[in-house]
Amino acid sequence: MGTLNVNRNVTDLYYRYKMPRICAKVEGKGNGIKTVIVNMAEVAKALNRPATYPTKYFGCELGAQTQFDHKNERFIVNGSHDASKLQDLLDGFIRKYVLCPECDNPETDLIIVAKKEQISQTCKACGFHGLLKVQHKVNTFILKNPPTMNPAAPGASLTEGKRSKRSKKAEGDSNHATNGDSSKDSDDFHTNSKITNNDNDDDDDGQWTTEVSEEAVRARMLDLSEGAKNITISEDTEKTEKQRMDIFYEYVKKRRDTGELDNIQAHKEIHNEATRLEINQKAPLILAELLFTENITAEIKKHRNLLLRFTHEDEKAQKYLLGGVEQVIALHAAKLIDKSAVILKLFYDTDLIDEKVILEWGSKISKKYVSKEVAQQIHDKAAPFVKWLKEAEEESEDSEEEDDDVEIGFDDRAKVDSLSSNAVKPVAPVKKPIVDDDEDGEELDIDNI
Repeated sequence: MGTLNVNRNVTDLYYRYKMPRICAKVEGKGNGIKTVIVNMAEVAKALNRPATYPTKYFGCELGAQTQFDHKNERFIVNGSHDASKLQDLLDGFIRKYVLCPECDNPETDLIIVAKKEQISQTCKACGFHGLLKVQHKVNTFILKNPPTMNPAAPGASLTEGKRSKRSKKAEGDSNHATNGDSSKDSDDFHTNSKITNNDNDDDDDGQWTTEVSEEAVRARMLDLSEGAKNITISEDTEKTEKQRMDIFYEYVKKRRDTGELDNIQAHKEIHNEATRLEINQKAPLILAELLFTENITAEIKKHRNLLLRFTHEDEKAQKYLLGGVEQVIALHAAKLIDKSAVILKLFYDTDLIDEKVILEWGSKISKKYVSKEVAQQIHDKAAPFVKWLKEAEEESEDSEEEDDDVEIGFDDRAKVDSLSSNAVKPVAPVKKPIVDDDEDGEELDIDNI
């Protein structure tokens, strides 16, 4: 499983305080949709805080209800939420409730003074001790559920009020036992029946019997199976890359066979699964194998939206997609090798593979995905398209350079031309001949007078 620095503002690779990356799984549909934080127990352990604290913080920040199942370590936030979004929210919780305000060290403890409703913070690294200055809705929850309380222990509750009731009840029972009252049995029976029949008391001490009906047994077995499933999910990220890719292959294959690949929600879930397994960049290699057949020219447009989630602005993912396409062409060589140029152009036109990646692919023949002979044939058939792409790129670069030169020269001339064209030209006076009555009969120009 990938790890992160507890304080993500610290970029030091050797930072000693690490935590697991949050792993979230969306379950249910419609109004019952919820997000299970699969590894919240491990994350909370790395932060030295109860898992309920960050989960409750998520609920407050997202305006959603939260649920805690300590027995199966299931921590749930209602609604559909991405793991990356929860990870960002966790950074806020860490800044407020984990990092020391003096030295930014996460070696801190929270101390609760319930009577004064105060939360203090102590740092083992620098010795800081002071009141927590954060004002948040989670403070109320922390005051009612101190970090020293184990909510998973038998008889433990998530509210301070219920704990105080139990302590008073325990003291009363011990007093009865110490005094050796002969009516102990009757008193105990009377006390228990009183608690059981009190409808106004919300305490859960009233009934300790285990329901053995068929539905109750089935529900408990379902909880156990869900717990086992979550353990399996959390262990997936600790497997080798090949094993994780096999898991992703089976997951996508199942969705494909049930006809769910046309659903946008399915696209999101497939992308989330690849993110969970930490194989985002290599996922297109598996998708190409599962999505494309000898009718790849029609299937490219059909599965464009799903593939774009992985290849958009990710050159490495695009290279793996090209490798998967090579394998598909090799598998259906009789029908597809001659169409190699057409296939590449379709990937280029649909923005699934960038021009730079195709040109880099065309400059070198690799036997990473197919045999060298087949790779050579594919490159030979795709050569016209690669050549056209390269020439188009060179022409565009040349035209850009020419346009730059022309634009600079034109600016200077444009200014002069615009000034000269807009200037008002003086109107030359019209020379009109004036006939004089002089004997010589010469014309006199009025300008010369």
